[in-house]
Amino acid sequence: MEVHKAIVIVEPLGEKIEVADGETVFEAAWRQGFAWPTRCHGQAHCTFCCLEVENGDANTFEPELEEQLVLDRIRRVRASNAPYRLACRLRLKGDVVVRKEGVLKITS
Repeated sequence: MEVHKAIVIVEPLGEKIEVADGETVFEAAWRQGFAWPTRCHGQAHCTFCCLEVENGDANTFEPELEEQLVLDRIRRVRASNAPYRLACRLRLKGDVVVRKEGVLKITS
């Protein structure tokens, strides 16, 4: 059985991360040796993993209730309708380009 993989390009780093079906962007980043800003390590509490989808928003699954509540809080604080998502909850249907400062490649 072939596993579908989507590609997320992380700007301004310019790195590509392969995201398998059912995997979050956050999980894929860790698996491939990237340090993604976090404090809660994927629990959707800290908002440090928040990213902005720059291209390919149609290739993302809709946020579930837990993520949506956090995104609503972020939008109130930032007073913006930007396409924010939490990397620890974001699952993909296809390729996307995201913007997230502070992502680092820690292994080669």
